[in-house]
Amino acid sequence: MRSWQVERRKRTRHLIELGGLIVKAGIVDLIGDDRATILGALLWMADKLKSDQGERARALWAAKGKQALEADTATHIDRTVSAVRR
Repeated sequence: MRSWQVERRKRTRHLIELGGLIVKAGIVDLIGDDRATILGALLWMADKLKSDQGERARALWAAKGKQALEADTATHIDRTVSAVRR
């Protein structure tokens, strides 16, 4: 496989994973797949990160995200164990 194909696949996977985060956060369900609203929210986040409150926002959002990812991992493990026991 050519190097540009490898890089393209890496980029595609990365973009899919980022989109998955939007779904995992429940945003798509909450706003009915309104892409303008999603983009607006992301632009608001970027503005917030550029502001004098950026570091505080980043820390709060990172903590909340880590907590959610850990909870999701624990739930996934619980479901897997339950399925194996059946």
